[in-house]
Amino acid sequence: MSDATDEFRAARDVLLTHRGDLDRARAEFRWPRAPEFNWALDWFDVVARDNGREALRVVGLGALTYAELSRRSSQVACRLRDLGVRRGDVVLLMCGTRPELWEVTLAAMKLGAVLTPTYPTATPSEIADRFARAGVRHVVAEAGLVERFADVRVPGIRVSIDEVAGWTSYAGWTSYPDSADAPAEFAPTEFAPDGPTHRDDPLFLYFTSGTTSQPKLIRHTHASYPVGHLSSLYWNGVRPGDVHLNVASPGWAKHPWSSLFVPWTAEATVLAVPTPEPAAVLDALHAHRATSVCAPPTVWRGLIRHGLGDRPAALREATTAGEPLNPDLFHAIRDRWGIALRDGYGQTEATGMIGTTPGDRARPGVLGRPLPGYDIVLLGPDGVPGDEGEISVDLANRPAGIPTGEGHYRTGDLGVRHADGTITCLGRVDDVFKSFDHRISPHELERVLCLHPEVVDAAVVPVPHPIGMWVPKAFLVRKPSATPDADVATGVFDHMALELPPEKAVAQIEFVDVLPRTASGKIQRARLRAADARVVYETGSSTVSLSRRP
Repeated sequence: MSDATDEFRAARDVLLTHRGDLDRARAEFRWPRAPEFNWALDWFDVVARDNGREALRVVGLGALTYAELSRRSSQVACRLRDLGVRRGDVVLLMCGTRPELWEVTLAAMKLGAVLTPTYPTATPSEIADRFARAGVRHVVAEAGLVERFADVRVPGIRVSIDEVAGWTSYAGWTSYPDSADAPAEFAPTEFAPDGPTHRDDPLFLYFTSGTTSQPKLIRHTHASYPVGHLSSLYWNGVRPGDVHLNVASPGWAKHPWSSLFVPWTAEATVLAVPTPEPAAVLDALHAHRATSVCAPPTVWRGLIRHGLGDRPAALREATTAGEPLNPDLFHAIRDRWGIALRDGYGQTEATGMIGTTPGDRARPGVLGRPLPGYDIVLLGPDGVPGDEGEISVDLANRPAGIPTGEGHYRTGDLGVRHADGTITCLGRVDDVFKSFDHRISPHELERVLCLHPEVVDAAVVPVPHPIGMWVPKAFLVRKPSATPDADVATGVFDHMALELPPEKAVAQIEFVDVLPRTASGKIQRARLRAADARVVYETGSSTVSLSRRP
């Protein structure tokens, strides 16, 4: 066992020991600083040695023990190296929820290759954009997806995860199953020596969801994600021997967060559902005795609409992140399952930064407190810290989850700090707007809108006003009922008038069947602002009138 392994284990054990005491965990936790560290070799393979416990169970597709997954990922690493993949090469991985996804991810880490995980629904134009901006050299993809690369020049190798009928039509693609014949131990060879992995060597190139503009390209290192997610481990509350179910699509940063680094750092089992429909998720929680589950609010809302049923017998932790946690959602889970849904905050650019941790009181609309290893400040427009401002990370402590930078890392989200040290997110800096010289937070209005009994989902965007510059418009998904839309709109306007001051009143309402969201659950406000209006309900001083936008 290397010194780097010992240091990583010691940092992890501090978090496990002080689970439920955030103040002490923050005081005693120190980021591991080993200059050379390869999480797959120095942690996973060490934990996996002669380990017959389940590391991964993909519902309907089987399970792998720690020892088996260590061996399979080494075989894949050896095979990819033989095919020409080298340290620093960028590999685009396009794969659904199946065991090979984890095998290739671990193999790439062992090789020192750089992964660009891509969701299986990516279009040919999105693939071409990734090739151009990420400098992709090699591709590993499911056989059913290889046709999307027909017009893309792949400089290196192309590996198909499985074979299909008419294989000869896929000229130039190598069969992934051939890796079963590769050596079961990954080690340097005289023909392809591998150097040590430095903590600052690149590991992931991720693309953000692009809710308001072109997706950003985010770089992470062998320290920033494998080590940085120690903070996320503390928030999720996963313990050794747990069974952790995370609902996140492959290709997004939340997938390695809670479907790889958090559970395997804790020496727990990853439970994955290939098609995360509500019935399948609920069945997995019960049948496989999940002890913890993490999912975005969009998924939790789907579970509620489906019918939660009884609380899964083994379930201890329930967490959510990625979009606001509304009160109706929080109370529905607590009332039915007797468990508090804990909110958390992180970004593709970082790891878990703020959260309601085990032992702290969970409240809807409140993210929680800064996680171990992160010092959070709220910067005002003048750059001075206060109780309200842009959520920012003080980089003086060099948090591992943020790979580069000095001074402060600015998240682009506005927050307010309460007297007890907890933080509420008010929304993106770009989303908050002025109306009649009053600041409007879409998140605040959306939380109140979702408290109305007829509202299932809500999004607020600014629309132009000749005097006030902007006024809030609400897009609402309503519950099915015989009540006319105009009557529901009247009720919503009245509800808002009771819950918020007049300067925060919603001026317009439009009912929609569904809100446009990214695969990670974030509202695509740009699409709402650009959409042609159908029927808009407007409020005056005492009446509600129906109008149609030209």
